[in-house]
Amino acid sequence: MNRTCRTLLLAAIGLPLSFAPAMAQQNCAGEEFRQFDFWVGSWEVTARGAVAGRNEVTLEEGGCVLHEHWSGSKGGTGQSFNIYDRGERLWHQFWVDNSGTVLHLSGGLSDGVMLLVGTTTTAEGERVHQRLGFTPNPDGTVRQLWEQSPDGERWSVVFDGLYRRQ
Repeated sequence: MNRTCRTLLLAAIGLPLSFAPAMAQQNCAGEEFRQFDFWVGSWEVTARGAVAGRNEVTLEEGGCVLHEHWSGSKGGTGQSFNIYDRGERLWHQFWVDNSGTVLHLSGGLSDGVMLLVGTTTTAEGERVHQRLGFTPNPDGTVRQLWEQSPDGERWSVVFDGLYRRQ
């Protein structure tokens, strides 16, 4: 981005011009930014032994963003953007799909599992706790376990998938 564009952008979003050098110097080379790289790749995803879909996870924006492109075997599609926030020291996932589902989850790597949690609100106004774990396995597969809870204590499985590289 040239200096004029950066100046206009910063002015438009209300940031001081002194913020420009800090923006230019930020990068995603730290080891915390690489914690989720095990999920990057082209995958066939199975659940209960049947093909559930295909997933393409790419590193974008200079290695700062993991961009997921999901295509389910029953026609569902979705995308997520995953990024490490150095200020909060947390990973964030923003998921959207063709059924209108929106998730914003946050968390991090703990005991070898990328664990992301958050809450959603149903159309009826009820809050639902969400928990999504990604576990890299020694054979190169990745397990994704998505669970929901009405109270944060009783959890039910929404999706338990196994990712195999294509």
